[in-house]
Amino acid sequence: MAPFPISSKFHGDFVLKLVAVDTDNTIDEVAAAAAEHSVGIHVPDQPGKVIRARAQDADAPFPRDMKLSDTGLEPTDTIEFYFSEV
Repeated sequence: MAPFPISSKFHGDFVLKLVAVDTDNTIDEVAAAAAEHSVGIHVPDQPGKVIRARAQDADAPFPRDMKLSDTGLEPTDTIEFYFSEV
């Protein structure tokens, strides 16, 4: 368990945000932390949809239950967040 800063790039937001998360967090927990800084502020909420996360410029999202420590990301790497049906 260790503090880990990520750069959050939330689809529809115009500002990258530095978000403090933990290496033991799941991707869903990381997405929730990122959402606190964008959803309802610069990005409208989309009830019924889930927030997915992928490495910057990646095609596929991370599995939602994957631990941040298992992603291979480095501190301050950018993660793209977006709403999805699943």
